[in-house]
Amino acid sequence: MPTPVRRFAAAAALIGWAALALQLVLSIGLATAGGRPAGWGVFMYLGYFTILTNLLAALALTAAATVAQGALWRFFRRPGVASAIGANIAVVGLVYFFVLRHIWNPLGLLWLADVQLHYLMPVLFLVYWWIAVPAHGLRGGDIPHWWTYPLGYLVYALVRGAIAGVYPYPFIDVGALGYGRTALNAVGVLIGFSLVAALLVAIGRKKPTPKKV
Repeated sequence: MPTPVRRFAAAAALIGWAALALQLVLSIGLATAGGRPAGWGVFMYLGYFTILTNLLAALALTAAATVAQGALWRFFRRPGVASAIGANIAVVGLVYFFVLRHIWNPLGLLWLADVQLHYLMPVLFLVYWWIAVPAHGLRGGDIPHWWTYPLGYLVYALVRGAIAGVYPYPFIDVGALGYGRTALNAVGVLIGFSLVAALLVAIGRKKPTPKKV
């Protein structure tokens, strides 16, 4: 991978890790300010699709920035893996912009973390994907495999919610909506994800091949 691309990936990874760390500190602070233990803040933090997807993006960018050849780094450099992460983090930005940004008004450091995780990191990761990921081998048949992560997250969020009584997003809040409406909302999001993934597959098969210098 060209040195400028590695530097870009390293800078984007640093921004991603910093945003994740900032949000963790803020989540713990919000929990303790509300009379909850710090562990509750960590529990809530790890319940969000945004956080988990940004973690994956930061790992993929770190893998791109390093020359290490460990199994973990090779996994995150795989075009299919990077493309699946690209589709998921694009959905993070789109769902937040169209569905969630209207339901709260973060200020100060909360606003900074919000912008970094929902807007900046999706853009940075997709730029990395465009300039560095050889995606010509992607096929539409890859998309059902990419469903594993968002569907796994849905199960994870619903199990957490059933145990703790809190759900990370209003459109999967079983307590307020019931399982029927929650399932319909989940199907809608999955359809949206599939459209984004199909767009990436189509673009990936036509985009210029990254230079190996």
